[in-house]
Amino acid sequence: MDSYEVQVDRFAYGGEVFGRLPDGRAVFVPFALPDEKVRVRLVEEKRSYARAELLEVLEPAPERVEARCPHYGLCGGCHYQHMPYEMQLTAKREVLRDQLQRIGKLEAPNVLKTVPTPEPWNYRNHVQFHLTRQGKLGYHTHTTNKVFPIQECHLPEAPINELWPQLDIEVLPGLERIGLRIDAGENLMLMLESRDPKPPEFEVDLPISAVHLSAEDSRVLSGTYYQVMEILGRPFRVTAGAFFQVNNTVAEAMVQHILDMLPEFVPLSAHTVLLDVYCGVGLFSAFLAGRVGKLVGIEASPQACEDFVINLDEFDNVELFEAPAETVMPILDDEPDVILVDPPRAGLDTEVLDSIVELAPEVLVYVSCDPATLGRDAKRLTNAGFRLAQITPFDMFPQTYHIESISFWVNES
Repeated sequence: MDSYEVQVDRFAYGGEVFGRLPDGRAVFVPFALPDEKVRVRLVEEKRSYARAELLEVLEPAPERVEARCPHYGLCGGCHYQHMPYEMQLTAKREVLRDQLQRIGKLEAPNVLKTVPTPEPWNYRNHVQFHLTRQGKLGYHTHTTNKVFPIQECHLPEAPINELWPQLDIEVLPGLERIGLRIDAGENLMLMLESRDPKPPEFEVDLPISAVHLSAEDSRVLSGTYYQVMEILGRPFRVTAGAFFQVNNTVAEAMVQHILDMLPEFVPLSAHTVLLDVYCGVGLFSAFLAGRVGKLVGIEASPQACEDFVINLDEFDNVELFEAPAETVMPILDDEPDVILVDPPRAGLDTEVLDSIVELAPEVLVYVSCDPATLGRDAKRLTNAGFRLAQITPFDMFPQTYHIESISFWVNES
């Protein structure tokens, strides 16, 4: 297949950089930097654009740095190791603004500076591995779902990196992922995620907990079935299988940001009703419940709901619905002053967004982990009478293209 020399000029979502082919089509190139001249080979072609693999950097940008990891370029986990950290922060702000303008049709979104993480390496409290056919721990490659064995990874916290090379896990039918998570007390948990409800034979001579997770149930193989995370000095019980933010310091910054900024848009008092949608184990609810008259949580995960009840046990003004948000919100009796949403990457279901419009809160707080689906939802929110007051990107995932953000929407309808 032919190769092309291309001048790339700006960041695009997905860890790529945008350029033009000789025929005028847009081309998206991974592992490049703006203002570089590169040689590429096309791997996907459409009528108006193409995607390419990077063959060679012909004229490198002065900012380019050496990647720390020897797997970089092959591994699908990291996308930004070739740029200095300050440039990563700038890139994420630019990408977020671009998605809101192109997809969301917002003319001049108020995108604030990206909030950095204090340590852009070894920040993850949770990591998931796959197994090669030979039983080696690995990750998916950049372009396929094939698993390659790894020798090192610079994203997990140090105790996880010390543990995973010691694991010897047999390849079993149905075993899909191997998770490792560390909590506030540096207690480690091994999670075996499987399609097979029957747990495997298991022996461990390491001081860790181990849990077998399947669609039917979870079974403790060693130790306990939960860990205790800590955010801003507050403990959170997190059961195996329940979601929790992977970067503790950035999670703290996000919580503090909401606590600081929300009163700027709506007064919080004993008369305030707040709806926390996709509330999980109660990360945001636990800090907001004491500032409002009533807090209502909605969460579909049974494990997360069990944790939520324990994590917010001290509050008498909290209710929890264990059901999908699209089921609960259309039948709610409450009239919330504030709605906070923290959806998965797919963004807001149509039923959820329609319910937000119908419930008509004064303020919507949208915690997003995907700027593309946020852009789609932004367009719908704007058409429904909500105005984006401000949005702040948070670097929850350094070295990757993933962007966490918190936006405040004022209801002007």
